[in-house]
Amino acid sequence: MANVRNALWESGHDESVEVNQRALIDKVLARYSGEFTVFRELLQNSDDASATAVEIHFETKAYLERKNKAPEDGAENAVIARDAEQLPDLKTTAVHQWTFKNNGIVFRDEDWSRLKKIAEGNPDEEKIGAFGVGFYSLFSVTEEPFVTSGGQWMGFYWKDKKDQLFARRGKLPDSEHDAWTTFAMELREPTPIPPPFDFTRFLASSITFMRHLLDVSVFLDDKRLCRLTKTPGQPKALGIPKGLKPSSPLGTMQVSGLQSTPLSIKAEVMQWVYMAGTEKPQPKKEPPKPAPGGGGFFTSLFSSLKGSSAPSRAMTPAPPAVPEIDPKTVIESNVMLSIFAADIAVKLDQKMISELNRSTKKNPPTRMKYELIYTGKAEYDASKGEDEKHGRTTGSVFQGLRADIEGTGQAKVFIGHATGQTTGIGGHMSARFIPTVERESIDLVDRNVAVWNKELLYVGGFLARSAYEIEMEHVQQLWTAAAATVGPGGKIDPEVQTSLQNRAIHALKFFTFHPSTPSNVVSAALEEAFFSCILSSKFAIMSAPKGFPIISSTGVREAANVRYPDPSFAGFVRDLPVVPDEVLIQAKSMVDTLRHRGMIKEITFADVLQELRNRPLSETEMIACFKWWIDMYTKSSQSNLDYFRSELLGAAVLSMEDKDGKAGQIIPLSVVESFLGRRSGSTSALIPTDGPLPPHLLPVTVSRHFEPQALQSAFGWRELSMVEWLQHLTNPPTPHDPEHDIEKSEAWAERVLQVISRAWPSMPQGQRAEVAALLRARACVPTSAGLKKPEEAYFQSAHIFNDLPVIALPSGAAVKGPLEKLLQAAGVRKHVDLQIVFDRMIKTGDWTIAQLIKYLTEVQTTLTQLEFERLQLTSAFPRELYPGEQLPENKKVPRNRASELYEPLDAFREIRLPVIDWGTQPKWRSNSEEAKFLFKLGLRRNPPLSDLIAIAANPDEKLRSAALKYLLDNFLTRYANEYDPNAVAHIAFIPAIKDGKQVLAKPFEVYSAPDWATLGFMVTDPSLKGEALVHLKIQEHPPGPRLVNLLRTSPPPTEKIANEWFSTLASRVTSFTPTELKTLSQTPFVPVKLANGAIRHLQPTQCYFKGDSQAAFHSKLFTFVDFGTTAKAFLSACGVRHEPSVDEVAKILLENPRRFYELTDGRENYLTELRNIAVNMRLLSSSTLVMLKRSPVLLGSRRVRKDKPTSNKKANDDASKELEEEDWEYQYDLLTAQMVVVADDTNAYQLFGDVVFCAPQEDLLEGFYMELGCRRLSSLVREDYQTRSEVVGSRKAADTRALILERLPLFLHEHTHTKTRVSFAWLSNKDNFVVKTFGKLTVTKTLQLGNTRASRSQDASAVARRVGRGPIELWLAGNDQVDMYEVSTSMCRLIFESPKVNDALLFMTILSTDLRALRRRGYNVDRILRQQKADRLAAEEAAKAKRDAELASQSAKSSPSDELISTTAKPVGNRPESPPGPPSRLASIPSAAPDGASEVASADSSKRSRLSMSSVRGSFNNILRGIAEKDLAARGAGQSNERLAEHAVNGALPPVNEQEGPETQLSLLPPRPSRPHTPQPYATPRSSIASNINMAIRACKEERSEVLRNSKQMEIVKESLNEGYCDVTGHSKDMVLVGDMGGTKFYASKDVPDIKGLMQAKKESLARFIHVIRKLQDVYTLPPTSLHIFYDRVGELIAFNRNASLFMNLRYFEQWHDAEVREGRLTDAYIAWYFTLAHEIAHNLVKAHNSEHEFYFSSICEQFLPVFTKLIANQ
Repeated sequence: MANVRNALWESGHDESVEVNQRALIDKVLARYSGEFTVFRELLQNSDDASATAVEIHFETKAYLERKNKAPEDGAENAVIARDAEQLPDLKTTAVHQWTFKNNGIVFRDEDWSRLKKIAEGNPDEEKIGAFGVGFYSLFSVTEEPFVTSGGQWMGFYWKDKKDQLFARRGKLPDSEHDAWTTFAMELREPTPIPPPFDFTRFLASSITFMRHLLDVSVFLDDKRLCRLTKTPGQPKALGIPKGLKPSSPLGTMQVSGLQSTPLSIKAEVMQWVYMAGTEKPQPKKEPPKPAPGGGGFFTSLFSSLKGSSAPSRAMTPAPPAVPEIDPKTVIESNVMLSIFAADIAVKLDQKMISELNRSTKKNPPTRMKYELIYTGKAEYDASKGEDEKHGRTTGSVFQGLRADIEGTGQAKVFIGHATGQTTGIGGHMSARFIPTVERESIDLVDRNVAVWNKELLYVGGFLARSAYEIEMEHVQQLWTAAAATVGPGGKIDPEVQTSLQNRAIHALKFFTFHPSTPSNVVSAALEEAFFSCILSSKFAIMSAPKGFPIISSTGVREAANVRYPDPSFAGFVRDLPVVPDEVLIQAKSMVDTLRHRGMIKEITFADVLQELRNRPLSETEMIACFKWWIDMYTKSSQSNLDYFRSELLGAAVLSMEDKDGKAGQIIPLSVVESFLGRRSGSTSALIPTDGPLPPHLLPVTVSRHFEPQALQSAFGWRELSMVEWLQHLTNPPTPHDPEHDIEKSEAWAERVLQVISRAWPSMPQGQRAEVAALLRARACVPTSAGLKKPEEAYFQSAHIFNDLPVIALPSGAAVKGPLEKLLQAAGVRKHVDLQIVFDRMIKTGDWTIAQLIKYLTEVQTTLTQLEFERLQLTSAFPRELYPGEQLPENKKVPRNRASELYEPLDAFREIRLPVIDWGTQPKWRSNSEEAKFLFKLGLRRNPPLSDLIAIAANPDEKLRSAALKYLLDNFLTRYANEYDPNAVAHIAFIPAIKDGKQVLAKPFEVYSAPDWATLGFMVTDPSLKGEALVHLKIQEHPPGPRLVNLLRTSPPPTEKIANEWFSTLASRVTSFTPTELKTLSQTPFVPVKLANGAIRHLQPTQCYFKGDSQAAFHSKLFTFVDFGTTAKAFLSACGVRHEPSVDEVAKILLENPRRFYELTDGRENYLTELRNIAVNMRLLSSSTLVMLKRSPVLLGSRRVRKDKPTSNKKANDDASKELEEEDWEYQYDLLTAQMVVVADDTNAYQLFGDVVFCAPQEDLLEGFYMELGCRRLSSLVREDYQTRSEVVGSRKAADTRALILERLPLFLHEHTHTKTRVSFAWLSNKDNFVVKTFGKLTVTKTLQLGNTRASRSQDASAVARRVGRGPIELWLAGNDQVDMYEVSTSMCRLIFESPKVNDALLFMTILSTDLRALRRRGYNVDRILRQQKADRLAAEEAAKAKRDAELASQSAKSSPSDELISTTAKPVGNRPESPPGPPSRLASIPSAAPDGASEVASADSSKRSRLSMSSVRGSFNNILRGIAEKDLAARGAGQSNERLAEHAVNGALPPVNEQEGPETQLSLLPPRPSRPHTPQPYATPRSSIASNINMAIRACKEERSEVLRNSKQMEIVKESLNEGYCDVTGHSKDMVLVGDMGGTKFYASKDVPDIKGLMQAKKESLARFIHVIRKLQDVYTLPPTSLHIFYDRVGELIAFNRNASLFMNLRYFEQWHDAEVREGRLTDAYIAWYFTLAHEIAHNLVKAHNSEHEFYFSSICEQFLPVFTKLIANQ
């Protein structure tokens, strides 16, 4: 290839490359977007020329005319002077010329030469200019700039007013020599001067970093509007702060020194300028942050759109003029700045120098400066104060130089002059950055330039850190000096402290890094260098790494030693340095950054311990410490809190102050073990604090502030118990004073007893025992005989004897309630011994049983447990005699224990239970105290359930009725929870009816429904009703197993009884389980009366209901029953059916086919049964189907000649002629499938109809016969041809071939029912379709079926043949007229796989009928023939274009790696085919098909796909909303055209050995074999379909290219008949990546205007669209990045699938659904895009729009429909 190119090069000739200079300059200027571009470039050029002064003149037309014309007399001078006094409007006065002058070095020859060259910058490495395009910014305002310098001039002009720029140079007259260099710019069109105030502010900021320029003046005509003078101070050398790394990361730049230079700028500005100024720009405010939870999906997406952009200054009308101020007044103002500068030594390797020289056309400097403007706190406040003093809305002219501590983006990066790039901090920076061509931003794209700029950004961060360190060092020095004046331990003056804090805060805010614009990389790099420019350990061996200084509550400290304040520690941590609150509020951003970087840490536990070890805490501080620890302990989940607690208690010391005369004390918390609770209900709250307390108790002044639970859990202390207090009182470490001794002071003893008694009710039992034990050992009970031990004292109720020591409290209070219980527990006696009472009262018989019980009730509380148990075991209670019972011989009343008797009630007497003999006085009351006492002793109130049941089963009817009545009356209150029928299932106590008699039944033998009596079951007695049945849990119906057993063992003997039984069982059908119903279906319980009157029981599955079978003869084969309508429900559930199934009929048929034939009463009825089996063949079992194939069940017919009495001559004559239909009769027989054929060839049937048996000529039965194995007649007949010599060059052959090819498309258009074997395009090839003529044709047809063989010969006018896969040959007989019927029959047999008789007739009609006649009959002759002609021409053009493209592709280079080009389709051997899938006929497009046919086919398949898709969507919409879809019949208007297009493709199928054309379908599916599709008898397994769908889902992937190229058009499915819907090739337009929202990529067509701003403009609708498709992505479980969105201006492309990446059109969403989604109605959008996504996912399996794609589209919709329905339901 190289040799070819060299040869071509030698034969060529040279031509020059021309440049449109005007267009080039315009394009360069288009990139200059900043304000005052012309003056910015001229100022920089002036500084590069070492100019110290600049003058800028704006000149009006009138002034220019006056200046250029010498005044003639004094009057004219007066006019000029008068005009000069008048001040025009600065905003509207138009000027005609700008003049810029500087006093720098005059132009040299090389300067003049470089001036007229574009893009040749200043090679001086010390100069800023680099690209050589700055001067050409003048062309933005003027057409012909004019330059004078050093006595020479140069003018620029457009030659012939066209696009080529020329320059003319000359010398000035001596009289016009000037030391200044002047640039005169006659404006292209008059315009007002730039806003004068803004222009002055621009100049003030511009000269700040100029190296030489000190003075700038601005004039309007002859009036000086302003003057700016800069006075630099003496630079002061500064040392590099220790610990900072002065070298850049790559070592190319080294800071050798720092210096600080004061700078004063003076502004002299006319009031006129202020009056025409603009209002002071307001600082940029951060947008309000949404409240938590107030955002959502759309808010998160919008956040990704918020990029950085340069702040824009709002222009507002000028303020009203102030009349009292003379506009000519010159107002002076000054500003003082500090400029920190870093001297940089540059060391680059030669390769980097060369690369930078290539980019900038100059070598990089070896030494340079990096400067930073720092406005201190005082200077900043002074500047702000000046603004407020003057009160101008414009603000100060130095506002742009003042520190931008609010981060509004006013601080810029200067590269000689200000650029559009902000620094992100509070001050301007100036350095030798390499900018972009338009010098608006730093170049971070070019690889080598980016290295230089990033290294320089590190120096910027280093300089900022150094300035910050120096400032903080000054603050610390002042703080130290102020602290020295107050001495150790003192606090410095609050005013001084506040001033120093504010200064430090100012520095923190100044060096807070905000996102810079337009590139946020700048501020990020500066910030990283600011914090990371620390010497590592290898550079700082002798000292710790450098810390970050920050102001704290104790002065400037390293951030590592300063803690972030926490209100929890404020009350007790006093000496720890923390960040002041003012710093947190005003410098929040910097503090947050330091915390994020881990430089400021939270207060730690170690800090707290150090504070506690350094000093004791006061009560107030200790309370605060406790609150902190309790809160932390409660919320923390650490496992080592116990260790921290021990450390805390070991370190903390409480200092108690002197109070109420008590000396203060120091209490280590390590000795504290308990505390007094103060809450209501606490026992320790009752303990008096004025008495003796244990030494391990926490002081009450502290503990009263906390909940006891908190002190217990957080400190492990316990609440002081009453026992501990009492132990301290009874066993003190040192004796108490007598006033507080319970054994010496009765008053104190009473107080202690009262305190303990109040705690007694809530005191645990264990503590009660301890308290009682402590009191028993001490004489602490005040009595009438003094202080006694408890066991020696008695209560007042026991005052039987006068000498008893009875309790007597000093206060006279009564002993009752808790105090009484306390003393009783301690041992104080309440009654006399019980045995004495028995001896005195029972034995003497003075008391009755009622009186005894009354006494015992009164003293029961004093009885001991032992005494109470003796009462329970004593048989001391008399029993009432039963009716008729006599006393024994000893006449003693029988006595029993209380637990053996019942209370004396009549209900118990009725059922003969033993009751206590209470007597008549007093009357027995169950709720009396005496009764309650007896119940406690064991007296029974209710008989046990088992006793009641036993009595209810008693033979005595009266007794058992009373027992059952008692049971039911008291069931709910006493026995409901105890009664269980299973426990008494063996006892017959339920009143029941059996065969009309009353009996007792067991619970599970009887049922409450009376209907079951007819089936022989026991039912409940009518006396048991309602709740009684429920209480006794009597079943209403027998269980299913029992009913099944009844029918199995005792089936109904007669049909009448069966009718009753089945009617009853019908009401219980639902209670039978499936297993029970299956058992019944196999149980012979259905009675059937035989012919002899006997009863036979059959299984339900052997019976059928009468009146439902439509075939009368079925009754001869099957058993039909009728037990009434009610019984039918039960029998149907058991398996009785309405009619025999197809499989059953087939089995009966197989048992005896001939008997079955006889029962059907003839051929027609038999065929009816066969038709029924054929229609329902899918319901046949596999075994039945096999038997049908093997058995003689198929009815076949054979023709037999009728016998007619004719003469021999006539018979011989007839033998030579074809017989008419009436000459034949038919024989019928039942045969196997192998012995019956399907007559698919009419001619063969005429010849061999009397030899073979044929199937009935019906499509249904023929298909059924073939399924069972019958063969086609045509497959059994072999044809042999005998010909005479060929007639070469026969006109007949040529005409016939032309006629067939001409009419064949008409025929294919009408042919719809079978598939073609060859395509029309293949047939049109002269080598594939050959027509020959022979003298004569004879055809011999031979039939071979089993042992039957027959042959017939006949002359023919036309035959067609094909050997193997060779061409089709049509032979014509030259001796006879061409019979078009024979032509049609022969051709149809070779063209179609399964030709029909009507096919040949139709083709014959089309061949033999005139075209006009065909047109009259409705055939679209003209269109079809025109279309075919167009198709052939298009095919030829396509083939030629393909050959040309292949030739060109051999020498084409590969596509660039950064652009994605759609893969060009390559021919493949076989078209990919899906695994066993849809049983549909797939139309394919051959490689040889013309383009026209391909397009028509694509459009047709599109319409069919859309029709199907609309149908599915319509059905789904009906389900969801019940809204009727439009009538789909309206879409059928173009059916004829669609069918034409379909068959233009279907008729073009290639022969089986040909390869198909290009195919770009994804190879997800295995290759399809190169053979016609054969229908299979089985359906594709759903698992296979689901597997394909899952494969399609997983195949979806992310599009990674930023540019999408248009691919070759292959197929387009139209949205309507003529408009595109889905491009199966991937996409139809070139697209570029616009951006990313929430992880979803957004593309746009290249013809969309303002692509960069498109995402911002569409952000709301785009976010809503993403919200919709994200939900659908979850439905389909698609990979997160597989969905993409694109936008185009025009077109019909709704969505497309590009290499498994899915793309959706935002424009269609906006037009169709966005309005509804915005209102919250998402249903329609979900539905539409659900189907769209399914359509595109299906393309992962099938590329083309055909029936196979339609199948997978429907399958995908079906599989994910349940999940999608849930999504819709949640709306």
